[in-house]
Amino acid sequence: METTQRDELSSFLNVLPPVDFCCIYGSTLHPNNQDKSKMVDYILGVSDPMKWHSENLKMNSDHYASWMVHLGGARLITNVADKVGVGVHFNPFVNWNDRKLKYGVVRMNDLVQDILDWNRFYLSGRLQKPVHLLVDNLDIEDVNSVNKRAAISAALLLLPPKFTEEDLYAKICSLSYMGDLRMFFAEDTNKVNKIVKGQFDLFQSMYKPFLEECETKNFLRSSSAEASHTRLVQDSSVSATRSLVSSLPASVRSQMGKSLGEKKIVSETGRVTGEVCIGSREEAAKCMEKVMRRRVMVSSGRQAVSGFLAAGAINATMYLSQKMRKAWNSRA
Repeated sequence: METTQRDELSSFLNVLPPVDFCCIYGSTLHPNNQDKSKMVDYILGVSDPMKWHSENLKMNSDHYASWMVHLGGARLITNVADKVGVGVHFNPFVNWNDRKLKYGVVRMNDLVQDILDWNRFYLSGRLQKPVHLLVDNLDIEDVNSVNKRAAISAALLLLPPKFTEEDLYAKICSLSYMGDLRMFFAEDTNKVNKIVKGQFDLFQSMYKPFLEECETKNFLRSSSAEASHTRLVQDSSVSATRSLVSSLPASVRSQMGKSLGEKKIVSETGRVTGEVCIGSREEAAKCMEKVMRRRVMVSSGRQAVSGFLAAGAINATMYLSQKMRKAWNSRA
């Protein structure tokens, strides 16, 4: 991202209360995107959402649905995000500097928990795709390396023995859309391919260290190199599958263990851990996909209801109609 564009998008933070984390995501990051009419998407991490929303209501009450402001203010906004949604409150259709913005506010502890454990697999899925950091006071970029390593493991489980580098990024990108209710009626069916093709260089720089790590462990090797058509070959043995599963977050492994069985492993220090029983790669991949699909379906449903309440009927209808228009155009 060019310095002038970064400075422009960072300046929006000057009209908000302080944040500990901020990143931009979506079509704004496409190298050839010069369309200022497109919405700019932000994720904001704060230590105390209720306090933050309380301050922001004094500064920018027009960002919120009027009924939430009048009936409960910051407490209601936070409760809807936490108890109805997945801990994120979005303010869409914010007008600023001749731009349309959308920003989601999340508690830092919830953000870190989702990154490390995929307990909601909402923002963790977003951070498996390219983002541009504007504020990172708590070094979330470093924490997110755990998330990216797990994303590669999950994608490799779902891929055949031979595939292209573009296939890998598409599979990583698709993880957070498996089971997403919006994909049935309100999302572009070509969304994953458009994201990967539009941001391929960003995916490459983002995942290069982890691909090298896989090659060092002999899980993966390149068979040929030709731009985005780099051919990759992976070890599909049961032992390699066990290693990939062991790199998945504990909450995913726990759910897989309930279906496939689990054996207890005692380390030299006496620590007891559970290891998922792997009979075959196909069985493990199918089980993991089922776990992730259900997790995404629940989170997307909860966030859709929360978003409708938080944005208000008019804004929510506008946002949904735009999404549906894109979806139907992609199907035409």
